[in-house]
Amino acid sequence: MKLQSNHVAFISGAASGLGAQTARQLVSQGISVVGADLQVPEETIEGVHYIRTDVTDPAQVKSAIAQASNLGELRYAIACAGIAPSMRIIGRKGTHDPEFFAKVIGINLIGTFHVLTYAAEAMAALDPVDNDGQRGVVILTASVAAFEGQIGQAAYSSSKGGVHALTLTAARDLAAQGIRVCAIAPGVVNTPMMAAMPDHVRQELEQRVLFPQRMAYPEEYGKLAQSIIENDYLNGETIRLDGALRMGPR
Repeated sequence: MKLQSNHVAFISGAASGLGAQTARQLVSQGISVVGADLQVPEETIEGVHYIRTDVTDPAQVKSAIAQASNLGELRYAIACAGIAPSMRIIGRKGTHDPEFFAKVIGINLIGTFHVLTYAAEAMAALDPVDNDGQRGVVILTASVAAFEGQIGQAAYSSSKGGVHALTLTAARDLAAQGIRVCAIAPGVVNTPMMAAMPDHVRQELEQRVLFPQRMAYPEEYGKLAQSIIENDYLNGETIRLDGALRMGPR
């Protein structure tokens, strides 16, 4: 789909990390961006309209999508909101906390589903932009943990595996409305969460990446998101962004 200045992008998790960088990328292309997050960041991005949104609350997501639609034609949605905590199924303190498991699923998978659903609803009401009948593009965020979950990632891997499984099904569901759905599965990315880790942990993670032997830059996620939008034949696919990384059990 050709990026146009009258188009609007909705990005969840836009206050930091992958969401913030994707917002910068699309703003640089002249796109109006609505950034949904629990908090408005202290350093805002020029051209981004922030809306406080809890993605686990469908009413809040629907309201934020409606506000985004008032700015222009909502053609793109990127679901980046997520958390990546760790807990073993049986650990030193006992069994995995079921509320903790449900929280991770609620944010990473169900929150993603809310963004997908209400963005698609708004897109379906628009006229097609080309002879193929395209109305919009939705990009979900999975993870390499969807395929190679590590020790302590039971909740996180389950949530991201769900996002991967949702992608093709959603693409099939929404084909009749002219909406494409893809997912990006990042490996290790140099986000604020990674920056908070000890140097030796960061170095160990980087050494596992085949090539280039470093963490991904958030800009690389943003550029891939734009590429998915612009490549009309990408649909129903989860694309790994990982430098050929294959995670071991630890």
